[in-house]
Amino acid sequence: MAMGGLISNRNFGSFIGSGNGFQNERGILYQRTEISNRVMLYQDLCNRKTNALCRNHQSRKIISLQASLQHELRHERSFGCFLQPRMDCRIRFRNSIKECGNSKINRSRAYYKSEESDITEGVVDSLPSADGSAEAILVEGNLQNASPWWQQFPRRWVIVLLCFASFLLCNMDRVNMSIAILPMSQEFSWNSATVGLIQSSFFWGYLLTQILGGIWADKFGGKVVLGFGVVWWSFATIMTPIAAKLGLPFLLVVRAFMGIGEGVAMPAMNNLLSKWIPVSERSRSLALVYSGMYLGSVTGLGFSPMLIHKFGWPSVFYSFGSLGSIWFLLWLKYAYSSPKDDPDLSAEEKKIILGGSKPREPVTVIPWKLILSKPPVWALIISHFCHNWGTFILLTWMPTYYNQVLKFNLTESGLLCVLPWLTMAVFANIGGWIADTLVSRGLSITSVRKIMQSIGFLGPAFFLTQLSRVKTPAMAVLCMACSQGSDAFSQSGLYSNHQDIGPRYAGVLLGLSNTAGVLAGVFGTAATGYILQRGSWDDVFKVAVALYLVGTLVWNLFATGEKILD
Repeated sequence: MAMGGLISNRNFGSFIGSGNGFQNERGILYQRTEISNRVMLYQDLCNRKTNALCRNHQSRKIISLQASLQHELRHERSFGCFLQPRMDCRIRFRNSIKECGNSKINRSRAYYKSEESDITEGVVDSLPSADGSAEAILVEGNLQNASPWWQQFPRRWVIVLLCFASFLLCNMDRVNMSIAILPMSQEFSWNSATVGLIQSSFFWGYLLTQILGGIWADKFGGKVVLGFGVVWWSFATIMTPIAAKLGLPFLLVVRAFMGIGEGVAMPAMNNLLSKWIPVSERSRSLALVYSGMYLGSVTGLGFSPMLIHKFGWPSVFYSFGSLGSIWFLLWLKYAYSSPKDDPDLSAEEKKIILGGSKPREPVTVIPWKLILSKPPVWALIISHFCHNWGTFILLTWMPTYYNQVLKFNLTESGLLCVLPWLTMAVFANIGGWIADTLVSRGLSITSVRKIMQSIGFLGPAFFLTQLSRVKTPAMAVLCMACSQGSDAFSQSGLYSNHQDIGPRYAGVLLGLSNTAGVLAGVFGTAATGYILQRGSWDDVFKVAVALYLVGTLVWNLFATGEKILD
């Protein structure tokens, strides 16, 4: 809509910014009906300055309106200032100073232009005031074609949010088995060893595609690989009840197939974020994406018991698996493998992402010998193994622990499992913010990664040792929550380090280290079932604590935050 008004430099200069009129001020025009009416009234008052009204009385009216407008603008922040800076808009002033006796007349012409949309150019023309000593300005603009806020949302964070959603689905589809396994084991008469075998079968396929997923992502782009993974594991999730009723071998194969799909998710995501996210936002973006996994656990563990109670255990697999199709449609529409592939990416945001450097070509040859010769790479691999041993035990066996040791029923087991994962989602983002803040204040990336990962190792080790000493179920749940909350600092430690030491090979590096992490999941999940047949939960936790301590030592001796692969 068009907006117009006469603004006196002398009487209305304080309306904009510092009080010097339009000189050196920048901003944009807003469609605010009430403010527009007041500006029109002000125009009318200024046009009548030549009438027979008392000049002092007229000035008081103008000043009163000026103060009213200032008050209105200060208290309508949600609609923005009348003229306020914005990334995609500019107001350019052409100033000419004209001497008039002892006073200077400021003649200004302003142009409003958006780089993202076709907006009618706003014009500020110079008009003389009644006494010739002040300048009146006409302001016009058309904002009908202004881009809505969601189109101005940073494209790199659209990618982050879509990755977050994929990881949310990833863990929803993974943890539903840890709840459903309880009624399934009763229906099919499975013992603890068989349950451990079923839980670990997921990791057979998950292991196969870790390195392959990294290679594919680095060569063909993360969009294709992550999209394939979500579709694949969603279909396998839907097929799980059918396979279980056909027999144990069929169930093991389908769970392994599901692992194949989820195995490409982390390498593909790491490849995408290494291209889209600048180093100053790396910890926060990764923490947000990985918190999707934790919230996926919260969602899966929270809704699975209710679905099982009302509709039976197969319902969790059908309902969760079908959500992947919705995500895939959004992924096809909005995701791109790199900034150079996105036609809607603004020049300003591309400059923020690339930091003046040119985008690199996709990887064609993986320098395996060079990669495996670097001690920091081996620090990543060993630390990832130590970290995932404890994490995957808690992920897959926590509901059973609550049911057998703390004597919670199925619904209580699922709901109480939510608390530790919710704690992880919160503390992952807190850790990401802390890490990025430390980096921005000059602390070396190496020091930040070591601090964050040390918390991620020593925190869980301490709280798991307390589980054997607590006397009440509430304290046991609290220890679990604190253990998982401190574990979440790992997202700003080892999980961010792949992009630090080799951003061009981030997918391959994550595939390598996560392969070791998957082996920890396979052996740890199966070994837990074996230990429980011959020992106790205290023995399970002691093994996890020992590996946390080993990981702390290796990480602090050999890890680095500097780029070692180019």
